Amino acid sequence: MAHHSIRHQICSVTKTNSQFGKGHKESDQMESGFRRFLKSCVLAAAFMMSGAGVEAASVNTLYGQAPAITAEKVAYQAAVLPGFTQFKRGKVVRFDTKLKPGSVIVRTQTNKLYYVLGSGFAVQYRVATAKKGFEWQGEHTVSSKAKWPDWRPPQEMRERKPELPEFMEGGPENPLGARAMYLGSSIYRIHGTNEPKSIGKAASSGCIRMFNDDVTELFAHVKLGATVVVR
Repeated sequence: MAHHSIRHQICSVTKTNSQFGKGHKESDQMESGFRRFLKSCVLAAAFMMSGAGVEAASVNTLYGQAPAITAEKVAYQAAVLPGFTQFKRGKVVRFDTKLKPGSVIVRTQTNKLYYVLGSGFAVQYRVATAKKGFEWQGEHTVSSKAKWPDWRPPQEMRERKPELPEFMEGGPENPLGARAMYLGSSIYRIHGTNEPKSIGKAASSGCIRMFNDDVTELFAHVKLGATVVVR
């Protein structure tokens, strides 16, 4: 009788352990499946971000594999990733150029201005460029900068438009807008505008116009002596 009782207890413990082992195995399988699902979600997100310059391989840091830190990735992170955002108005785009970071390139055919970040990136802004008969191309350096600049229309402009004043104090009604960056010793500037509808068009007498908020952002980054190329 005692022998039968002991055998019954052994069988009960064996059954219980079997059930526990089964439950533990199912738990492991669920955890493993969840980890696979989580990793697939992270990889999918990284794939969608990879077109913007973020390496999909960076998700491997979650699993103990540190990705290579490239100059391209650093430039992108410094410009746009959360916590590093410096440009809220301009659009960070891929842009190849031999000009050094901090330079400015204006493409008059597309009415776009690019502030060079380096490592294959630039910040793009829409601008207004010279209208027909006033086009020009060349290279200058930024010789001076001004906030809410005064305006003294050139003599040739006043001859074309006699109604223009000799002098206009800086302010919201001033055609130079919120900021101006003067190009060398030329009569040209990169500046804001009191005619926002002209942005994206060939509309100026040679200067590069920007939205006031855009030029204010650009002004904060462009340094005196920076190269400006108009093509």
